[in-house]
Amino acid sequence: MSSPASDLPTRVRAGDDVALHEFFRELEPRLARMITLRLDPVLRRRLDPQDVLQDAWIEIARRADEWRRQEALPLHVWMRLMTGQALAQLQRRHLATHKRDALREVAWTDSRPSISAAGVADAFVASATSPSQAASRDEVRARVCAALEELDEIDREIITLRHIEDLANHEVAAELGIEPKTASKRYMRALSRLRPALGALGPSSSSGGRS
Repeated sequence: MSSPASDLPTRVRAGDDVALHEFFRELEPRLARMITLRLDPVLRRRLDPQDVLQDAWIEIARRADEWRRQEALPLHVWMRLMTGQALAQLQRRHLATHKRDALREVAWTDSRPSISAAGVADAFVASATSPSQAASRDEVRARVCAALEELDEIDREIITLRHIEDLANHEVAAELGIEPKTASKRYMRALSRLRPALGALGPSSSSGGRS
């Protein structure tokens, strides 16, 4: 992942709240993409990514000193985690006001909303631009979705973070709370299982992400 201006985290660490807001605004398009990938289909007509970003910013500003006291997470990874928590809380709040049948359709955790195989498949297929790929888009999407469904949830997350959200391996490991070596092994194993389906989207889709 290409982080916003490199001097901003240093300024944030030193207590500069203007730099904190500037960093958030530069990261905002990537955070919006993250939200869109994880926003539950039941809520897409009622919950706008900007609502999530607004709540996320409130928590980021309120808890900035927590990040300043720790050294483990890069600032952009911490902001992603705060945004994931904001999304999970908003989804839970919205779903709690609707019937139990809708509630049963949704899976999430307090800190990381689940990402569906269908959502990841849509993101992969959206990157296919050639006419032949476009002509068979539904068929290819079904194949990719079926392959993603075969993966463990954490492996689907790793594939999404590496391929769709363009995080480097060490950033994926930090975000998921696992060792970089473990993240790399799981990624290569998952990618190997997906390659037959991703091959229909072209060489760039089935190649590895950043190291």
